[in-house]
Amino acid sequence: MTVFHRNEKKKPLPEKLKGGVIAIGNFDGVHRGHQSVLSRALELAKSRHVPALVLTFEPHPRTVFNPEKPVFRLTPAPLRARILEAMGFHSVIEYPFDREFSQRSADDFVHSILIGWLGASEVVTGFDFHFGKGREGGPAFLMEAGRTNGFGVTLIDAFRDENAEVVSSSRIRARLGEGDVSEAAGLLGYRYTVEAEVIGGQKLGRTLGYPTANMALPPETELKPGIYAVRLRRADGSLHDGVASFGYRPTVTENGAALLETFVFDFSADLYGEVCSVSFFGRLRDELKFAGLEPLVAQIRRDEEEARALLAGVQPISALDRKIAF
Repeated sequence: MTVFHRNEKKKPLPEKLKGGVIAIGNFDGVHRGHQSVLSRALELAKSRHVPALVLTFEPHPRTVFNPEKPVFRLTPAPLRARILEAMGFHSVIEYPFDREFSQRSADDFVHSILIGWLGASEVVTGFDFHFGKGREGGPAFLMEAGRTNGFGVTLIDAFRDENAEVVSSSRIRARLGEGDVSEAAGLLGYRYTVEAEVIGGQKLGRTLGYPTANMALPPETELKPGIYAVRLRRADGSLHDGVASFGYRPTVTENGAALLETFVFDFSADLYGEVCSVSFFGRLRDELKFAGLEPLVAQIRRDEEEARALLAGVQPISALDRKIAF
């Protein structure tokens, strides 16, 4: 899997990746709606024996235009790339998005990037994709550009779930804000997953007999604080069940930053400095403040039992979920 971070002026695309089918979008979350676009691109590329690529943009455009309120990313760029690789894409192009880029015309985008740099044979995107200065390039513009310049265009309608509701990143963010990781998984098509480096902490958990792998998630993360049944994946691919606390540790800390603390079952290796992922399978309870460490430890024991029971019978909800969380 090759990830390109630079634009066409700085890093030419290898010839072996030109002439492919290009899926275009931000794809934050790579949820079931995105997967309907991405799967169609993969099908077309396979049938034509050409590369399948994703063209996306970094940072998220909404963050560029409103930096004081950055977007809660469901899948930051490295994790998104790994999910796209699991789906079968040959390359991800993370095109730098800034205010200067937003002023490029739709015609320039087509000729400089889609034709000149990528040599696209087909573009696959959502029905409401807009691009170029002032969002001047819409579906009709893209279709006409394809007819004029010799590349195909496939537009995918909005994907609706079993209740006929549109699946969207904002809807998933709302479910995570409520702590409903089960419903979020149904919309994503896989368990909600975060990825970060394991950092040092107060080592209080080790003193209490429950050492934790601590991760600092981005400050804009809107996951509801609480206790969750989780599965941790190490850099070597090994999987380990556990119970995690996401929040502010009110029993032992005042005014601390949010932290994800994962107690990994039946595990003793040192994870410091390792980049791991944590997938969320169920929410057990709210974060609570206890009157001392003894009741805290007693509750942790109960949380461990509940998490073990929940994780014992879980099954993957999709082929993608199997690759990410199993």
